[in-house]
Amino acid sequence: MIDVNPEPNDIDDIDRKLLSALQRDGRCGYAELGELVGLTAGGARRRVMRLEERGIIQIVGVTDPLKLGYRSMAMVGIVAQGDVEEIAAALNDLQNVVYVVIAAGQYDLLVEVIAEDQAAMFEAINHQVRKVPGVLRLETFPYYSIRTHRFGWGAL
Repeated sequence: MIDVNPEPNDIDDIDRKLLSALQRDGRCGYAELGELVGLTAGGARRRVMRLEERGIIQIVGVTDPLKLGYRSMAMVGIVAQGDVEEIAAALNDLQNVVYVVIAAGQYDLLVEVIAEDQAAMFEAINHQVRKVPGVLRLETFPYYSIRTHRFGWGAL
């Protein structure tokens, strides 16, 4: 879970430079990272591992759902009844759900769902998402395409 109001993390300029470099290229080697910030490869490795252990960074491979065969994507706005954290945890366990946000405003939760096609999307929303206890009402916003998907917003 990502806390939108976390305690301030004690990161310095070296950490910020490492984070920025890894946001640009998560495959960047420790020797290259060390050279960038004036550390040895081992020193850069220790810094990156510490950032990972503290939950500040997670290095993963980002895939394109369309190229993997998922032809249907949608954001689902959910009005919840009950504990939204419990509902979010239940939604998180659904196979087709790839993103869950606890929100404020018209919807209590925003959930991104992917599926192989429209029939599978209907199945996921109607027979999985709707059946989660506490989902009172939902609205589906199907995607035509994704124009922007950023991962490099920098480190403050």
